[in-house]
Amino acid sequence: MSHGPVAFLFPGQGSQAAGMGKELAALYPVARHTFLEADDALGFSISQLCFEGPDEQLKLTENTQPAILTMSTAVARVLQEKGIVPQFTAGHSLGEYSAHVAAGTIPFVEAVRTVRNRGRYMQEAVPAGEGGMAAILGMPLDQLQQVCADAAQGEVVSPANINSPDQIVISGHQKAVERAADLAKQRGAKRAIMLVVSAPFHCALMQPAQDHLAKDLQLLHFNNPEVPVISNIDAAPKTTGEGSRQALVRQVTGAVQWASSMQTLVGLGVKTFVEVGPGKVLTGLMRQIDRSQTCLNAEDEASVQKVSNLFAAAAKE
Repeated sequence: MSHGPVAFLFPGQGSQAAGMGKELAALYPVARHTFLEADDALGFSISQLCFEGPDEQLKLTENTQPAILTMSTAVARVLQEKGIVPQFTAGHSLGEYSAHVAAGTIPFVEAVRTVRNRGRYMQEAVPAGEGGMAAILGMPLDQLQQVCADAAQGEVVSPANINSPDQIVISGHQKAVERAADLAKQRGAKRAIMLVVSAPFHCALMQPAQDHLAKDLQLLHFNNPEVPVISNIDAAPKTTGEGSRQALVRQVTGAVQWASSMQTLVGLGVKTFVEVGPGKVLTGLMRQIDRSQTCLNAEDEASVQKVSNLFAAAAKE
């Protein structure tokens, strides 16, 4: 069997864990160099935070975002050095920046500084405790949109991450999210789980963060991506620098169209998906979206070797 066209998928916030990248940085100069580049760009040791923690520091949004981007870029570079290159990339929320770094749209150093600010803007957009998010399992999108409309009562609550047919995250004012979660359960959702988050991402309350970030992104030079990047905002391939920039701006208040993005990639003929960076969240979602797809993750030496062996075996056939 051939591995067919390959997509690199990059995880978003929530996949971080202390210890990430430590093994790869010890084994691969290209990974070590990536972490040093990030330390240099940020003016503090994000590598130490990735390798050692503490978790409560790593969990701060303004640290989490550059940490995951750095880890994901390090892994992507290790894979690329082994001759494993994607024909498409996509990333979940923050992961879209990693996808653009891998596609050559924006230089890593610029991206790492940008997402540090992005994290801070998102954190500051809504006072602590005023915003919330909840995962709703087992309710179709159209029904959940109606639930949000009925629960809003003049506040904001809306779908934020459409992760799979079975899992949609909602976001908005804390009380409105709680009302919507209760109403979803009453109307037949399997489960509604309030999430521990630092801010209500991907909803209208993020408008101040989007405005700040738009100014930052306007100052950056965007290349045309070397491979198409499937964007969160519309699940469509971005092939120009300007299109990529606009998608990253709109993404802050817009919902993450993850399930549709994966369906776009399947429609484009992708046969092998590699989750590049910490955790296996996207691999798990792929099982809910389309069980027939080959999806592997790469985050440490064992998983990198597994991906490498699959590609080596496919090349021999």
